Amino acid sequence: MPRQNARVLRGRDALKQKKQFQCQNCGAVFSKWSGQCAECNEWNTIVETIVTGGGHRARFTPSAGAAPTVHTLAEVSPEEQPRLATGIGELDRVLGGGLVAGSVVLLGGDPGIGKTTLLLQSLASSKFINGVDSLFVSGEESTAQIALRAERLKLPLADLKVLTETNVDRILAETARERPALVVIDSVQTVFSMKFQSAPGSIGQVREAATRLLHFAKTSRTSALIVGHVTKEGQIAGPRVLEHMVDTVLYFEGEADGRYRMLRAVKNRFGAVNELGVFAMTDKGLKEVANPSAIFLSRQPEAAPGSVVMVTWEGSRPMLVEVQALVDESHGSQPRRLTAGLEHNRLAILLAVLHRHGGIATFDQDVFINIVGGVKVSETASDLALIAAVISSLRNQIFDRETIIFGEIGLAGEVRPVQSGQERLREAVKHGFKRAIVPHANAPRQAMDMKIE
Repeated sequence: MPRQNARVLRGRDALKQKKQFQCQNCGAVFSKWSGQCAECNEWNTIVETIVTGGGHRARFTPSAGAAPTVHTLAEVSPEEQPRLATGIGELDRVLGGGLVAGSVVLLGGDPGIGKTTLLLQSLASSKFINGVDSLFVSGEESTAQIALRAERLKLPLADLKVLTETNVDRILAETARERPALVVIDSVQTVFSMKFQSAPGSIGQVREAATRLLHFAKTSRTSALIVGHVTKEGQIAGPRVLEHMVDTVLYFEGEADGRYRMLRAVKNRFGAVNELGVFAMTDKGLKEVANPSAIFLSRQPEAAPGSVVMVTWEGSRPMLVEVQALVDESHGSQPRRLTAGLEHNRLAILLAVLHRHGGIATFDQDVFINIVGGVKVSETASDLALIAAVISSLRNQIFDRETIIFGEIGLAGEVRPVQSGQERLREAVKHGFKRAIVPHANAPRQAMDMKIE
């Protein structure tokens, strides 16, 4: 009899464990292993996972409570979502004015870029401004390590509550007991659920942890900031659905050995996307850069060929950046075309337009383009400045240091206007530029202390 009971128990345990194979790139689930994922076509990304649950498929049962009703939008009165200021102006700008109660923000960035530092500073400043409680949950650092970092940053230690835990059930239980207005999870790749037997950071664990945290934030009206690791391609690790689940996705960019950091929003349900916040990393933590145009302009004592200043538009504000071009004779069979901070294909198109409609050939020249300061320019307003920089380097001619250039160039060789031209010109005048080469439609409607060409 004892042997039979043991056999029955082992059979029940086997029924509670389900073996499956899951792609670590897209999250697709398969019944057997294969070398290539049939959904995303990636190789060697399918691993075996064991899910703990019932041996039979669960039936769908309606949730308890009142049955949902259908409404028209005319019957719904939209409410203005209250904002919780973080106390860091650049972070609030990127968020659209602050954190919305019950919102979930996903912050990604390279290791050592300053994600934990930014969030610790935001918790301390939010406590000082709003007087609300917050909780920092760390799965990567111990409490002593966080205390040393906060002491180095000169943050008020008495206002920061810290929890070191990786079990999502314990995290949610402790958060429900503390009832903070703001909670930080650092990071979601270290949080795990007992429902899955796979290691933390796997597709199933990340998806389960994010789902649980999202449900808690929405039901308790707690704002959550979740840190996510990034892959070598710069994308947030884990299933792509993770970015679809959250309300806001932020990327913290910059060189680890550089001084400046840029915070960019690529998704925001409560504000504008493509906003850019600029920070300077110091020994006392991250400092806001209120005037980013001043740091991205080198302003060398003497002007050099191939250097042109343009006005790019980032989110809701103009920003002056320097475009540098180096054109040199090519000694290989295939001329090189390299860009830093600009789309590579855009350069190829503009060089073809320059040859076809301008009569200037670069097929035997190596062309290198750089946006100073690590800024990434994606708008077409940089076309005219890029062409001017290429011609300046090719002809060894210097542009006046007080000249600003921006405009879009079409495939027919025409110069097209760009959005917010008046605001761009006003930003240039503010920094002492006296001459502007812009599209005719972007000429100022009112008199400016600037010569327009």
